[in-house]
Amino acid sequence: MTSYSTPFTKEQLIPQEERLEITKTKKELFIGIPKETQHQEKRICLTPDAVAAVCAHGHRILIEKGAGLASNFTDQDYNNAGAELTTDTAKVFSCPTILKVAPPSLEEIKLIKPQSVLISALQLRTRDQNYFNKLAEKKITALAYEFITDDEGRFTAVNALSEISGVASILIAAELLSSGENRTGHLFGNITGVPPVEVVILGAGVVGEFAARTALGLGASVKIFDNSISKLRNVQNNVSQQLFTSTIQPKYLSKALQRCDVVIGALTGENRTPVVVSQPMVENMKKGSVIIDVSIDMGGCFETSEITTHDKPTFTKLGVTHYCVPNIPARYSKTASVALSNIFTPYILSIANDGGIEHAIRMDKGLKCGIYLYHGIVTNKSVGEWYNLPYSDVNLLIF
Repeated sequence: MTSYSTPFTKEQLIPQEERLEITKTKKELFIGIPKETQHQEKRICLTPDAVAAVCAHGHRILIEKGAGLASNFTDQDYNNAGAELTTDTAKVFSCPTILKVAPPSLEEIKLIKPQSVLISALQLRTRDQNYFNKLAEKKITALAYEFITDDEGRFTAVNALSEISGVASILIAAELLSSGENRTGHLFGNITGVPPVEVVILGAGVVGEFAARTALGLGASVKIFDNSISKLRNVQNNVSQQLFTSTIQPKYLSKALQRCDVVIGALTGENRTPVVVSQPMVENMKKGSVIIDVSIDMGGCFETSEITTHDKPTFTKLGVTHYCVPNIPARYSKTASVALSNIFTPYILSIANDGGIEHAIRMDKGLKCGIYLYHGIVTNKSVGEWYNLPYSDVNLLIF
């Protein structure tokens, strides 16, 4: 009897169950955009142009009246774009999908319907355990846009807002150097025969890179300090101009601080920003020089830093002007709103085309990274560890 070899195992030759392709069904979304109530939050997550694009695909958007005024978008602009407007805050929060810039307050969470989808910032370090418990009670699926990554693993929204912070930090410093009380009267600019303003930047991330670009564009002399050689190399390559770079060594940093006119603090840390500039270092800085601590929302990298507000943004300590306002992009609300809108719009359309958030997070790994609550279950490791909450891997919950 002739035997024949086969590439298949016995199990593979047994009739198998038929596997059908799961088709995607487009889902119409009903999105609520409430007016921001967090102190000094002036941004809105969708511009009228973005609303028009979303509504053109058959989706409904309900906006609370006055939500865009702080970003110079009128109610009429949104009405013309196809949005529905209301003065009833509870009605906006009753929508199946809530879109916000800042995290909702505990009072606003009470207005959200069970099983809703919440897309907003999380601002992890400013929350508490009760905040997540309240969301979990309502089985809410919550997505933090600062956790969303692109195809290359970069944090899309964080990078966009960091670009604004980097550019803004130099523009604010230029204003604070001009004539006035405790000001040196320096002008940013490459003026013939006049020594340039000297800028020290702590941190070679996105904020540091865009601060360096702006300062160099205004004719300043720039020095960047960071303990990551790869980041320093990337800044050199991206800026395409010769600039001084160094690791953070007290000797070289102290010398640079004594000579500079402006210091930009743009360092990041896993939990808290490391303090690399001590009070004695600040004491040795020139009188009237300026500190812009962009990293103040994570604790700040200057020992002398104290949180300030947009209403009263500066204080003087040891003869040095300090600007320590968290959330600098809110100062430029229209630009920041457009930047956020550019990020939100494609994701909203993608969620709709994929048949809702459930299917969208299966298809998009970057979007899945933004999920920190899935039907009330904590899925983000950082949230679970920081607030001592039980958490599960979102991949184990999605079938």
